[in-house]
Amino acid sequence: MKLSMSKYTRFVPVVLAVVLLQSCDKDFEEINTNPNAVSVPTPQYLFSKAVYDGALNSGNVSKLLFGTMQYMTSFNDVEGFGSKYVASQVNLSSAVFTAAYPNQINEIGEVIKAVKNDPAKINMYAVARIWRVYCFSRLTDVYGDIPYSEAGQGYNLSIFQPKYDQQSAIYADMLKELEEAAAALNPANAATFGASDLIYGGNTDRWKKFAYSLMLRLGMRLSKRDATLAKTWVTKAITGGVIRDYADIAKVDYVGSGQNINKNPIALQLFNDNYVKADGISNPEGGKYHQAFIDSLKANNDPRLPVLSVVYVGGVANTTESLQKGLPANINGTKPADFVTYSEPKQTTVLRQNAPLLLFTVAEANFLLAEAVLNTWYAGETAAALYEKGIRAAMQQWDLISGTTNTVDAARINTYVTAHALKTSASVAVQTEQIYNQVWVGLFPDAQEVYNNYRRTGYPALVPNNYPGNATGGKMPRRFIYPVVEQTLNKVSYAEAIGRQGADDIVTRVWWDKQ
Repeated sequence: MKLSMSKYTRFVPVVLAVVLLQSCDKDFEEINTNPNAVSVPTPQYLFSKAVYDGALNSGNVSKLLFGTMQYMTSFNDVEGFGSKYVASQVNLSSAVFTAAYPNQINEIGEVIKAVKNDPAKINMYAVARIWRVYCFSRLTDVYGDIPYSEAGQGYNLSIFQPKYDQQSAIYADMLKELEEAAAALNPANAATFGASDLIYGGNTDRWKKFAYSLMLRLGMRLSKRDATLAKTWVTKAITGGVIRDYADIAKVDYVGSGQNINKNPIALQLFNDNYVKADGISNPEGGKYHQAFIDSLKANNDPRLPVLSVVYVGGVANTTESLQKGLPANINGTKPADFVTYSEPKQTTVLRQNAPLLLFTVAEANFLLAEAVLNTWYAGETAAALYEKGIRAAMQQWDLISGTTNTVDAARINTYVTAHALKTSASVAVQTEQIYNQVWVGLFPDAQEVYNNYRRTGYPALVPNNYPGNATGGKMPRRFIYPVVEQTLNKVSYAEAIGRQGADDIVTRVWWDKQ
């Protein structure tokens, strides 16, 4: 057998060389063309993939921040970056950057390239621009300065070491893009992504509301950095019309079966990390709900507690509220003997893999508008009315996530709203804290938006975890870190970003996160 193999390995290269030399002129193109390759992308298919990948990476950010926003913790260091800021786990935060550029950023860029010069595809171009803003906003909000204007141009323009744009410039361009894209959307123009649009199915009116809602979100983000500029964009957003109706919620639907791309990314990752066996004790990464979260839900008699949380008693999920308790975040490596008695996510709601991923909700819009009233940037409604609408919408959206109706008991919602009415006679700071305490529980599981608003407002007033070996000196993390490979493959651009922004460290503040 060895002799035969030796014979053929000597013979085959000679034959191949002769064949290639004889045919290089007449058959080269045919031989070197992959018959299964696509030379011209189909923008509809690519847009679907860009939406799925953008939602996936968005979900991954939230999963990394579950501990930081004190929703989840563990008895060990596996969830270390999130709830314990363990130095050895900090590099986990760079994974979002690494995944974003070859996937959703590149994909949505190719969609834009394919449709931007075709007047018949003006709606497709506008929608792609809006989605591109969503994807980039989620990146810059956790990293600060990032490749933006030159991103995704390796194939098109041979830019393999893109510059890092300043976050101030990125925000200016994103807001401009939203304004132009919203204005360009035209319901009379029939060309849309149709069924390939996994968010609105080609409904241009809803995409316009999503664009203005993102404008409201990003405009409010500027409130500490430049209140005048923030007011300008918030006012434009409100005038344009933001998401206020349940049917207009921006979301990506999932079937929950087959390949992982068909499953809600937050639910899937939580499930795979800890809750496959659903017995309360076989949790590979030691994950449970954080004590701060469960204590708050119980103290406020929050009717979402039995919707979100279970304790396993005899291997059976139990939603009895008196049994729910959160795990302390300061446990140092040893699995508690009573581990099974701590609360974890409910399989049919938080862990439901065919649940939609909510991108922008009625609840978020109302909470932001309530703050805008307090800032005297909006006078169309009262802060108290908007705040109440935000609470009710945050309760109601669990119908979408669970796939059932009246998931949160209606009578208890009324009781909760009455007990937590906005203290209109109190200071603006007190009322702002009330609003963002509700954002903390109301936007769950979108931990990134809660984190963004926490850094901007300081609410909820979470107590940082000064865990042994943490990377922050007991301070709350302020950003994610860049991939280590950027220091070698994009050295000059990386160095310029660090020189402007500050150390590549999780306590360095991004531009809009002004002290």
